[in-house]
Amino acid sequence: MTRGKRAGQVVSRVVAGVVLVMVGAAAAWAVLTVVKPAEDPLTASPFTYVGVTSGEVGSSISLNTVAEWTPVPVGENRAQGVVTSVALAAGDEVSQGAVLYFVDERPVVIAQGAVPMYRSIGEKSVGADVAQLQQMLADLGHYNGVADGDAGWGTVAAVKEWQKSLGLEATGSVDAGDIIFVPSLPTRISLDAETIVRGATLVGGESIVQGLPASPSFTIPVTDGQAAMMPTGTRVEVTSPSGTLWEAFVTDQLSSTETQTITVNLTGTDATPICLDACAEIPVVGEARLASRIVTVEPVSGLVIPSAALVTSADGKVGVIDKAGTLHPVSVLAAARGMSVVEGVDVGTSVRLPGSAGGSK
Repeated sequence: MTRGKRAGQVVSRVVAGVVLVMVGAAAAWAVLTVVKPAEDPLTASPFTYVGVTSGEVGSSISLNTVAEWTPVPVGENRAQGVVTSVALAAGDEVSQGAVLYFVDERPVVIAQGAVPMYRSIGEKSVGADVAQLQQMLADLGHYNGVADGDAGWGTVAAVKEWQKSLGLEATGSVDAGDIIFVPSLPTRISLDAETIVRGATLVGGESIVQGLPASPSFTIPVTDGQAAMMPTGTRVEVTSPSGTLWEAFVTDQLSSTETQTITVNLTGTDATPICLDACAEIPVVGEARLASRIVTVEPVSGLVIPSAALVTSADGKVGVIDKAGTLHPVSVLAAARGMSVVEGVDVGTSVRLPGSAGGSK
């Protein structure tokens, strides 16, 4: 046999041996892998521990509240002529005898009464409108008699005194255009901004006085998901134009199939106005959009833990497990954003969280 043949046989034997060794190793690995039992997840999973601390849990979302006045027509102009000046701004509160505007430099005032001013009132005039005039004169300190609806000499004298106070000629007779009677006073009003402007011509009969309710309406346009988080009674903190916080509560929700929108209605504490005595901050014309915080979970203070630390035992009790493996039953007082306020465990106790790649601590 030649030397080259022998060398080839040696190499072949070496290669075969190596292959056998590799096959044997692979078989041994497979046997070990198949036969070896799975690790117990209760002992294999590492845990993280966190201390029980004092804190507060709550949840809220931020949306815009829409505040808007809803004016209602309450009075008509009877004066004829040119508007020479306007005496009040939209949303001003007015009371008996307040001057609204001037026509041909003659003041037009407001007074309380259910019957509109439809005629001139002078001596011997009788009727409900006369009684309304007498009441206005009495409230202004010009009339001491009874508001009986009968214009005698006392009423005429009071009218003259009132006319002098306005810089008018004291005739003792009130023109139909001098007064606009509205159902109730005092009240907030606005004048038709397109009709009652300096230089406009009035012919009489214009519905120009609009009364405002005690406060504007407050609503929040929301999506279906947001509406689900805002049941009746949900508290809302509305930021006023001046930066003050107004407290409001959800009363109901209205869905519109036409516009595919949901509107949440708000009210104040005990049905008081949301804007309290600062409703004048809301513009009478148009909508005001106010930043608001909707409290979906009221803040609760106490001992705080991650909600993930809570476990349920076989008998249905909720608790936490400490480092020694002891289960401490707890009562959950509030939960929001992955945190819970609990009772039944001491502050500082380290409680177990689900396993993590970082191992136990």
